[in-house]
Amino acid sequence: MVMMCALAGILLVEALLCLTPPVSRDALIHHLAIPKLWLQNGFTELPWVVFSYYPMNVDLLYLLPLSFGNDILPKFIHMAFGLGTAILLYNYLRMQLGRIWGLLGALLFLSTPIMIRLSTTAYIDLGMLFFITGSVLSFLRWRDADYRRSRWLVLSALCMGLAAGSKYNAIIAWACLNLAVVFHHSRDTNRSRESLKNGGLFFAAALIVVSPWLVKNILLTGNPVFPLFDGLFDYFRSDPQAVGHAAAAPRGAFAYNLFQEREWAYGENLWQILLLPIRIFFEGKDHVPQYFDGVLNPLLLIMLPFAWLGRNLKRDRAFLLSFSVFYFFFAAFTAGLRVRYLLPIVPCLAILAAGGIKNLSEWLKSRSQALFRAGLGAVLAVTGFCLALNGTYLMSYFEAIRPVPYLLGEESRDGFISRHVGSYPAMRYVNEALPHDAVVLLLFVGGRGYYMERPYIHHVFSEMGMVRRMVEVSESRESLSRYIESLDCTHVLMREELFEKFLYDNYNEREVRVFKERMAPFWRVMYRMNGHAVYGLNRT
Repeated sequence: MVMMCALAGILLVEALLCLTPPVSRDALIHHLAIPKLWLQNGFTELPWVVFSYYPMNVDLLYLLPLSFGNDILPKFIHMAFGLGTAILLYNYLRMQLGRIWGLLGALLFLSTPIMIRLSTTAYIDLGMLFFITGSVLSFLRWRDADYRRSRWLVLSALCMGLAAGSKYNAIIAWACLNLAVVFHHSRDTNRSRESLKNGGLFFAAALIVVSPWLVKNILLTGNPVFPLFDGLFDYFRSDPQAVGHAAAAPRGAFAYNLFQEREWAYGENLWQILLLPIRIFFEGKDHVPQYFDGVLNPLLLIMLPFAWLGRNLKRDRAFLLSFSVFYFFFAAFTAGLRVRYLLPIVPCLAILAAGGIKNLSEWLKSRSQALFRAGLGAVLAVTGFCLALNGTYLMSYFEAIRPVPYLLGEESRDGFISRHVGSYPAMRYVNEALPHDAVVLLLFVGGRGYYMERPYIHHVFSEMGMVRRMVEVSESRESLSRYIESLDCTHVLMREELFEKFLYDNYNEREVRVFKERMAPFWRVMYRMNGHAVYGLNRT
């Protein structure tokens, strides 16, 4: 009863947060912004925004509510995927360990801070996570049936295809599970040829499901997984410079080195880097890349060893751990060490943690009465403390968003958005004051264009290069005029603090002063608020 009340309380608080207007970063850049652009302009290519080439199974679900002007429902859709994943965990643990342990696993999962945060956003991560979890658990059902029920293998592959069609990160899980299909079947049956056949079936079924997005990218860019590995696919293009998307993803933008980032950007030594798999469960902070841009719970790690203390989950625990380890290290060394990029390991760890708590409790029960009482008290204390950390996070997150004034009508929609999105007042000015044929370049606002009602463009991966080029050509009035004309915009909305910081980080005071003097005839400030300004361009 306590766990059911806790689950209901979490869902209620999340629902209240979902009732507020979208203000989360990626929703305004991508997950709501791209569907909105499609509704306004049709399903046309958007070569200036790299995100439009990503797979969008989940984003497509947001089209319907957005077509009716509702941007609240997408958050509930995303929340539903998180709840669906919790239900999958509950059903698995209920069959393996019992109902109480199913509820505990669901609670461990849903109350994890990163899940709380994502469940209140119009993102796509929980959709990908739902399909990956369904794929993993379907594979386990196929294996538990001694590989006789092929429908579970096909279902696993279809779920993985849906996951890969939701977010590229699922390709890591796809590779891991595809290898597992071949390895486990071959090891358990000694029929290598049939194992390869099953692996091929899994790959083909998943590929068919994700293929619409791959074909779209081939037709538009020549690269099925654009912008990933784009340098490799240049060798197959007859004229790479003719591809209209070239400016969207600068070469080298997706190269990543974990050790260099941790050492150069954060000053961490070798031991700190080697301890990252442990630190990520204890040091996470939202919106701080050094601390993994998200929060997990230490209980997922603390109870992990105890999953091997008894016979519970005996057949599945090694696979769940190996899947988590493979995914963790592959994602960490390719995509970056962010909690959101590691989501597929959280359901696996929640299962193992629930099994570990049960194993530890049963082991203590088999000992002396005194040891049982003391040990069980310690287990309950540690579990309760870690779950209380999740509750504390939920309360602090609720206080940071402060949805109650908006929900009670004491705060307007514009007021709520302005409180969380610094560029919103400037965007309101653009929407209300600029002509309908104005085209606005977003500069140093992270591409957050969802609330723009005028045509806009942004180049989030090449903004610094654009400004650097502007400084270079400013030595000639004619070349500066031609460059401004080439921007294909009539106005600029910029975050002035970041613009100034870039200038003074790269040029001395004299060079900055001269540049500003030369730019003065070409733009003028029309509006300024919250550190953001709207400039009108004189392109002649």
